[in-house]
Amino acid sequence: MTAPVPRPFRIEIPDATLEDLRARLARTRWPDEAPEAPWTYGSSVDYMRSLVEYWHDRFDWRRQESALNALRQFTVPLSGIDLHFVHEPGRGPNPMPLLLSHGWPGSIVEFASLIPMLTDPARFGGDAADAFTVVAPSLPGYTLSFRPGQPRFGIEAIADVFAQLMTEVLGYRRFGAQGGDWGAFVTSRMAHVYPERLAGIHLNMLAVRRDPAMVADPTPEEQVFLRELAHWLKEETGYQWIQGTRPQTLAFGLTDSPVGLAAWIVEKFRAWSDCGGNPDNAFTRDAMLANVMLYWATGAIGSSFWPYYARMHSPWPIPAGARIGVPTGYAEFPKEILRPPRSMAERVYDIRRWTKMDRGGHFAAMEQPEALAREIREFFRPLRATAA
Repeated sequence: MTAPVPRPFRIEIPDATLEDLRARLARTRWPDEAPEAPWTYGSSVDYMRSLVEYWHDRFDWRRQESALNALRQFTVPLSGIDLHFVHEPGRGPNPMPLLLSHGWPGSIVEFASLIPMLTDPARFGGDAADAFTVVAPSLPGYTLSFRPGQPRFGIEAIADVFAQLMTEVLGYRRFGAQGGDWGAFVTSRMAHVYPERLAGIHLNMLAVRRDPAMVADPTPEEQVFLRELAHWLKEETGYQWIQGTRPQTLAFGLTDSPVGLAAWIVEKFRAWSDCGGNPDNAFTRDAMLANVMLYWATGAIGSSFWPYYARMHSPWPIPAGARIGVPTGYAEFPKEILRPPRSMAERVYDIRRWTKMDRGGHFAAMEQPEALAREIREFFRPLRATAA
Protein backbone atom coordinates (compact mmCIF):
# COMPACT_ATOMS: atom_id res chain seq x y z
CA MET A 1 0.00 0.00 0.00
CA THR A 2 1.12 3.56 -0.71
CA ALA A 3 2.07 5.51 2.39
CA PRO A 4 -0.21 8.46 3.20
CA VAL A 5 1.15 11.82 2.12
CA PRO A 6 1.48 14.66 4.67
CA ARG A 7 -0.27 17.95 3.89
CA PRO A 8 1.10 21.35 4.96
CA PHE A 9 -0.80 22.86 7.89
CA ARG A 10 -1.14 26.26 9.52
CA ILE A 11 -2.92 27.14 12.75
CA GLU A 12 -5.76 29.53 11.92
CA ILE A 13 -8.26 30.03 14.74
CA PRO A 14 -11.33 31.86 13.40
CA ASP A 15 -12.03 35.41 14.57
CA ALA A 16 -15.46 34.29 15.72
CA THR A 17 -13.87 31.81 18.15
CA LEU A 18 -11.72 34.56 19.64
CA GLU A 19 -14.68 36.93 19.94
CA ASP A 20 -16.75 34.27 21.68
CA LEU A 21 -13.86 33.59 24.05
CA ARG A 22 -13.53 37.25 25.06
CA ALA A 23 -17.25 37.43 25.74
CA ARG A 24 -17.11 34.32 27.93
CA LEU A 25 -14.12 35.65 29.85
CA ALA A 26 -15.91 38.95 30.48
CA ARG A 27 -18.89 37.22 32.10
CA THR A 28 -17.02 34.70 34.23
CA ARG A 29 -18.92 33.56 37.30
CA TRP A 30 -16.26 33.28 39.99
CA PRO A 31 -16.32 30.66 42.77
CA ASP A 32 -15.86 31.36 46.46
CA GLU A 33 -12.49 30.45 47.92
CA ALA A 34 -12.17 28.51 51.16
CA PRO A 35 -10.66 30.50 54.06
CA GLU A 36 -7.21 28.92 53.86
CA ALA A 37 -3.97 29.80 52.11
CA PRO A 38 -4.34 30.21 48.32
CA TRP A 39 -3.76 27.01 46.28
CA THR A 40 -4.50 24.80 49.31
CA TYR A 41 -7.48 23.16 47.65
CA GLY A 42 -6.69 23.83 43.99
CA SER A 43 -6.34 26.88 41.79
CA SER A 44 -6.18 30.21 43.60
CA VAL A 45 -9.14 32.49 42.86
CA ASP A 46 -7.00 35.63 43.13
CA TYR A 47 -4.37 34.23 40.78
CA MET A 48 -6.96 33.11 38.26
CA ARG A 49 -8.66 36.52 38.36
CA SER A 50 -5.34 38.13 37.52
CA LEU A 51 -4.58 35.62 34.77
CA VAL A 52 -8.02 35.96 33.20
CA GLU A 53 -7.75 39.73 33.27
CA TYR A 54 -4.47 39.40 31.37
CA TRP A 55 -6.06 36.88 28.99
CA HIS A 56 -8.97 39.21 28.24
CA ASP A 57 -7.10 42.52 28.04
CA ARG A 58 -3.52 41.89 26.96
CA PHE A 59 -2.96 38.38 25.63
CA ASP A 60 -2.32 38.45 21.88
CA TRP A 61 -3.29 35.09 20.41
CA ARG A 62 -2.41 36.12 16.86
CA ARG A 63 1.17 36.78 17.97
CA GLN A 64 1.37 33.32 19.53
CA GLU A 65 -0.24 31.77 16.50
CA SER A 66 2.29 33.43 14.21
CA ALA A 67 5.19 32.16 16.33
CA LEU A 68 3.87 28.59 16.21
CA ASN A 69 3.29 28.87 12.47
CA ALA A 70 6.99 29.63 12.04
CA LEU A 71 7.42 25.88 12.61
CA ARG A 72 6.87 23.58 9.60
CA GLN A 73 3.61 21.79 10.36
CA PHE A 74 1.70 19.03 8.62
CA THR A 75 -1.22 16.68 9.00
CA VAL A 76 -1.41 13.13 7.70
CA PRO A 77 -4.29 10.61 7.75
CA LEU A 78 -3.33 7.75 10.08
CA SER A 79 -5.46 5.30 12.08
CA GLY A 80 -8.70 7.11 11.32
CA ILE A 81 -7.55 10.62 12.30
CA ASP A 82 -5.64 13.53 10.83
CA LEU A 83 -2.44 13.44 12.86
CA HIS A 84 -0.81 16.84 13.30
CA PHE A 85 2.95 17.15 13.60
CA VAL A 86 5.86 19.55 13.39
CA HIS A 87 8.69 18.47 11.08
CA GLU A 88 11.72 20.75 11.35
CA PRO A 89 14.89 19.87 9.41
CA GLY A 90 18.20 20.00 11.22
CA ARG A 91 20.98 22.37 10.22
CA GLY A 92 24.17 20.37 10.35
CA PRO A 93 26.27 17.88 8.39
CA ASN A 94 24.15 14.83 9.30
CA PRO A 95 21.07 15.64 11.42
CA MET A 96 19.68 12.76 13.44
CA PRO A 97 15.90 12.18 13.29
CA LEU A 98 14.36 12.74 16.72
CA LEU A 99 10.74 12.24 17.78
CA LEU A 100 9.54 14.55 20.58
CA SER A 101 6.39 13.53 22.46
CA HIS A 102 4.53 15.80 24.88
CA GLY A 103 2.01 14.82 27.53
CA TRP A 104 -1.02 16.13 29.42
CA PRO A 105 -1.94 18.94 29.82
CA GLY A 106 0.66 19.95 27.27
CA SER A 107 0.95 20.51 23.54
CA ILE A 108 3.52 21.50 20.94
CA VAL A 109 3.70 24.83 22.77
CA GLU A 110 5.99 23.02 25.23
CA PHE A 111 8.59 22.60 22.49
CA ALA A 112 8.56 26.11 20.98
CA SER A 113 11.90 27.08 22.55
CA LEU A 114 13.45 23.61 22.57
CA ILE A 115 13.04 22.73 18.88
CA PRO A 116 15.37 25.45 17.49
CA MET A 117 18.03 24.48 20.04
CA LEU A 118 17.90 20.92 18.73
CA THR A 119 17.64 21.64 15.01
CA ASP A 120 20.25 24.41 14.93
CA PRO A 121 22.62 23.96 17.89
CA ALA A 122 25.32 26.17 16.35
CA ARG A 123 22.93 29.12 16.61
CA PHE A 124 22.91 28.62 20.38
CA GLY A 125 26.63 28.10 20.86
CA GLY A 126 26.61 24.34 20.27
CA ASP A 127 28.12 22.07 17.63
CA ALA A 128 26.35 21.73 14.27
CA ALA A 129 27.31 18.04 14.34
CA ASP A 130 24.74 17.62 17.16
CA ALA A 131 21.81 18.79 15.00
CA PHE A 132 18.54 16.87 14.97
CA THR A 133 15.71 16.81 12.48
CA VAL A 134 12.78 17.08 14.87
CA VAL A 135 9.35 15.50 14.50
CA ALA A 136 6.94 16.68 17.21
CA PRO A 137 3.36 15.39 16.87
CA SER A 138 0.32 16.54 18.75
CA LEU A 139 -0.79 13.40 20.59
CA PRO A 140 -3.83 11.79 18.94
CA GLY A 141 -6.91 13.31 20.56
CA TYR A 142 -4.95 16.36 21.72
CA THR A 143 -5.41 19.90 20.34
CA LEU A 144 -4.45 19.91 16.65
CA SER A 145 -4.74 16.11 16.34
CA PHE A 146 -8.42 16.20 17.29
CA ARG A 147 -11.72 16.42 15.45
CA PRO A 148 -15.11 15.73 17.10
CA GLY A 149 -16.21 12.12 16.89
CA GLN A 150 -12.82 10.66 16.05
CA PRO A 151 -11.47 7.42 17.60
CA ARG A 152 -9.89 7.60 21.05
CA PHE A 153 -6.30 6.53 21.73
CA GLY A 154 -4.51 4.96 24.66
CA ILE A 155 -0.74 4.86 25.07
CA GLU A 156 -0.29 1.63 23.13
CA ALA A 157 -2.21 2.96 20.13
CA ILE A 158 -0.35 6.29 20.21
CA ALA A 159 2.99 4.46 20.18
CA ASP A 160 1.87 2.48 17.14
CA VAL A 161 0.80 5.61 15.28
CA PHE A 162 4.05 7.45 16.07
CA ALA A 163 6.13 4.49 14.91
CA GLN A 164 4.13 4.44 11.68
CA LEU A 165 4.59 8.18 11.22
CA MET A 166 8.34 8.03 11.64
CA THR A 167 9.05 4.93 9.56
CA GLU A 168 6.29 4.44 7.01
CA VAL A 169 5.31 8.07 6.38
CA LEU A 170 8.57 9.97 6.89
CA GLY A 171 10.95 7.16 5.95
CA TYR A 172 13.23 7.16 9.01
CA ARG A 173 14.45 3.58 9.38
CA ARG A 174 15.97 4.26 12.82
CA PHE A 175 15.59 7.33 14.97
CA GLY A 176 15.84 8.69 18.47
CA ALA A 177 12.87 9.54 20.69
CA GLN A 178 12.42 11.80 23.70
CA GLY A 179 9.47 12.44 25.97
CA GLY A 180 8.04 13.46 29.32
CA ASP A 181 4.68 12.74 30.98
CA TRP A 182 2.57 10.61 28.60
CA GLY A 183 5.30 11.27 26.04
CA ALA A 184 7.66 9.28 28.26
CA PHE A 185 5.18 6.41 28.35
CA VAL A 186 4.72 6.56 24.56
CA THR A 187 8.50 6.62 24.07
CA SER A 188 9.01 3.71 26.46
CA ARG A 189 6.25 1.69 24.81
CA MET A 190 7.76 2.28 21.37
CA ALA A 191 11.14 1.09 22.65
CA HIS A 192 9.47 -2.05 24.00
CA VAL A 193 7.47 -2.87 20.86
CA TYR A 194 9.73 -1.45 18.12
CA PRO A 195 13.29 -1.71 19.50
CA GLU A 196 14.75 -2.20 16.03
CA ARG A 197 13.54 1.29 15.05
CA LEU A 198 15.01 3.15 18.05
CA ALA A 199 18.66 4.13 18.22
CA GLY A 200 18.03 5.37 21.75
CA ILE A 201 15.43 7.00 23.96
CA HIS A 202 15.75 9.95 26.32
CA LEU A 203 13.24 10.63 29.08
CA ASN A 204 12.56 13.29 31.68
CA MET A 205 10.00 11.04 33.38
CA LEU A 206 10.19 7.28 33.94
CA ALA A 207 7.40 4.80 33.18
CA VAL A 208 8.18 2.77 36.31
CA ARG A 209 5.17 1.05 37.88
CA ARG A 210 3.44 2.98 40.64
CA ASP A 211 2.81 0.15 43.06
CA PRO A 212 3.96 0.65 46.68
CA ALA A 213 4.31 -3.15 47.00
CA MET A 214 6.51 -3.57 43.92
CA VAL A 215 9.77 -3.92 45.90
CA ALA A 216 9.99 -6.76 48.40
CA ASP A 217 13.10 -5.60 50.29
CA PRO A 218 13.60 -1.93 49.45
CA THR A 219 16.90 -0.13 50.00
CA PRO A 220 16.85 3.11 52.04
CA GLU A 221 16.74 5.11 48.81
CA GLU A 222 13.86 3.00 47.51
CA GLN A 223 12.03 3.42 50.83
CA VAL A 224 12.18 7.19 50.42
CA PHE A 225 10.68 6.90 46.93
CA LEU A 226 7.94 4.52 48.11
CA ARG A 227 6.92 7.01 50.81
CA GLU A 228 6.81 9.78 48.18
CA LEU A 229 4.78 7.50 45.92
CA ALA A 230 2.27 6.73 48.70
CA HIS A 231 1.78 10.47 49.29
CA TRP A 232 1.38 11.08 45.55
CA LEU A 233 -1.23 8.34 45.19
CA LYS A 234 -3.22 9.68 48.16
CA GLU A 235 -3.02 13.45 47.63
CA GLU A 236 -2.17 14.17 44.00
CA THR A 237 -4.08 11.75 41.79
CA GLY A 238 -7.64 13.06 42.10
CA TYR A 239 -7.46 14.43 38.55
CA GLN A 240 -6.42 10.97 37.29
CA TRP A 241 -9.42 9.28 38.89
CA ILE A 242 -11.86 11.77 37.42
CA GLN A 243 -10.25 11.76 33.97
CA GLY A 244 -9.81 8.00 34.12
CA THR A 245 -13.36 7.09 35.22
CA ARG A 246 -15.73 9.90 34.20
CA PRO A 247 -13.95 11.80 31.40
CA GLN A 248 -17.13 12.67 29.56
CA THR A 249 -18.75 14.36 32.56
CA LEU A 250 -15.72 16.53 33.25
CA ALA A 251 -15.54 17.48 29.57
CA PHE A 252 -18.88 19.32 29.76
CA GLY A 253 -17.60 21.91 32.22
CA LEU A 254 -14.14 22.41 30.71
CA THR A 255 -15.41 22.58 27.12
CA ASP A 256 -17.99 25.23 28.06
CA SER A 257 -15.94 27.42 30.43
CA PRO A 258 -12.57 28.82 29.35
CA VAL A 259 -11.80 29.84 32.94
CA GLY A 260 -12.67 26.36 34.18
CA LEU A 261 -10.37 24.90 31.53
CA ALA A 262 -7.54 27.28 32.41
CA ALA A 263 -7.90 26.64 36.15
CA TRP A 264 -7.78 22.86 35.59
CA ILE A 265 -4.59 23.15 33.50
CA VAL A 266 -2.80 25.99 35.30
CA GLU A 267 -3.07 24.23 38.65
CA LYS A 268 -0.86 21.50 37.16
CA PHE A 269 1.60 24.04 35.79
CA ARG A 270 2.00 25.28 39.36
CA ALA A 271 1.96 21.96 41.22
CA TRP A 272 4.35 20.14 38.88
CA SER A 273 6.91 22.87 38.14
CA ASP A 274 9.92 24.33 39.91
CA CYS A 275 8.12 27.63 40.52
CA GLY A 276 8.27 28.18 44.27
CA GLY A 277 4.48 28.32 44.49
CA ASN A 278 3.90 30.90 41.74
CA PRO A 279 3.54 29.63 38.15
CA ASP A 280 4.78 32.98 36.83
CA ASN A 281 8.23 32.09 38.19
CA ALA A 282 8.52 29.14 35.78
CA PHE A 283 6.45 30.16 32.76
CA THR A 284 5.37 33.28 30.94
CA ARG A 285 1.66 33.89 31.00
CA ASP A 286 1.72 33.98 27.21
CA ALA A 287 3.10 30.43 27.08
CA MET A 288 0.59 29.06 29.57
CA LEU A 289 -2.32 30.73 27.82
CA ALA A 290 -1.12 29.67 24.35
CA ASN A 291 -1.21 26.09 25.59
CA VAL A 292 -4.69 26.56 27.06
CA MET A 293 -5.83 28.21 23.84
CA LEU A 294 -5.01 25.16 21.74
CA TYR A 295 -7.28 23.06 23.96
CA TRP A 296 -9.99 25.71 23.99
CA ALA A 297 -10.05 26.44 20.27
CA THR A 298 -10.05 22.77 19.26
CA GLY A 299 -12.46 21.54 21.95
CA ALA A 300 -10.05 18.67 22.60
CA ILE A 301 -9.96 18.56 26.39
CA GLY A 302 -12.38 15.61 26.70
CA SER A 303 -10.50 13.54 24.15
CA SER A 304 -7.20 14.36 25.87
CA PHE A 305 -8.43 12.51 28.96
CA TRP A 306 -8.61 9.19 27.11
CA PRO A 307 -5.10 7.91 27.94
CA TYR A 308 -6.11 8.13 31.60
CA TYR A 309 -9.26 6.09 31.02
CA ALA A 310 -7.35 3.54 28.95
CA ARG A 311 -4.58 3.35 31.59
CA MET A 312 -7.06 2.62 34.38
CA HIS A 313 -8.86 -0.05 32.38
CA SER A 314 -5.95 -1.91 30.79
CA PRO A 315 -2.56 -3.35 31.81
CA TRP A 316 0.55 -1.23 32.39
CA PRO A 317 2.02 -0.28 28.97
CA ILE A 318 5.31 -2.04 29.78
CA PRO A 319 4.44 -5.66 30.69
CA ALA A 320 5.43 -6.96 34.11
CA GLY A 321 8.96 -8.34 34.06
CA ALA A 322 9.82 -6.78 30.69
CA ARG A 323 13.04 -4.82 30.33
CA ILE A 324 13.58 -2.29 27.55
CA GLY A 325 16.86 -3.02 25.79
CA VAL A 326 17.12 0.26 23.87
CA PRO A 327 19.84 2.59 25.24
CA THR A 328 18.16 5.03 27.61
CA GLY A 329 19.08 8.43 28.99
CA TYR A 330 17.28 10.14 31.85
CA ALA A 331 17.32 13.74 33.07
CA GLU A 332 16.10 13.85 36.69
CA PHE A 333 14.63 17.28 37.28
CA PRO A 334 14.30 18.07 41.00
CA LYS A 335 10.60 19.00 40.93
CA GLU A 336 9.43 16.11 38.74
CA ILE A 337 6.25 14.63 40.18
CA LEU A 338 7.83 11.19 40.81
CA ARG A 339 11.54 10.36 40.74
CA PRO A 340 12.22 6.63 41.07
CA PRO A 341 15.80 5.83 42.10
CA ARG A 342 18.19 4.45 39.53
CA SER A 343 18.09 0.98 41.11
CA MET A 344 14.38 0.72 40.26
CA ALA A 345 14.71 2.32 36.84
CA GLU A 346 17.40 -0.13 35.78
CA ARG A 347 14.97 -3.01 36.24
CA VAL A 348 13.00 -1.53 33.33
CA TYR A 349 15.54 0.40 31.23
CA ASP A 350 19.06 0.01 29.88
CA ILE A 351 20.29 3.22 31.50
CA ARG A 352 23.34 4.69 29.73
CA ARG A 353 23.15 8.24 31.10
CA TRP A 354 21.53 9.53 34.30
CA THR A 355 21.84 13.24 35.05
CA LYS A 356 20.54 15.04 38.12
CA MET A 357 19.49 18.47 36.90
CA ASP A 358 19.95 21.61 38.99
CA ARG A 359 16.53 23.18 38.38
CA GLY A 360 13.24 22.39 36.72
CA GLY A 361 10.19 20.21 37.03
CA HIS A 362 7.68 18.22 35.06
CA PHE A 363 7.48 20.61 32.10
CA ALA A 364 11.20 20.45 31.40
CA ALA A 365 11.06 21.60 27.78
CA MET A 366 9.28 24.80 28.86
CA GLU A 367 11.04 25.38 32.17
CA GLN A 368 14.64 24.57 31.25
CA PRO A 369 14.92 24.24 27.45
CA GLU A 370 18.66 25.02 27.33
CA ALA A 371 19.52 22.42 29.96
CA LEU A 372 17.27 19.79 28.38
CA ALA A 373 18.69 20.47 24.91
CA ARG A 374 22.22 19.97 26.21
CA GLU A 375 21.28 16.69 27.83
CA ILE A 376 19.59 15.40 24.69
CA ARG A 377 22.64 16.30 22.59
CA GLU A 378 25.03 14.66 25.04
CA PHE A 379 23.04 11.46 25.30
CA PHE A 380 22.51 10.90 21.58
CA ARG A 381 26.00 11.91 20.45
CA PRO A 382 27.50 8.37 20.65
CA LEU A 383 24.33 6.84 19.14
CA ARG A 384 24.15 8.94 15.98
CA ALA A 385 25.90 6.41 13.79
CA THR A 386 23.08 3.91 14.40
CA ALA A 387 20.27 6.22 13.22
CA ALA A 388 19.20 6.84 9.63
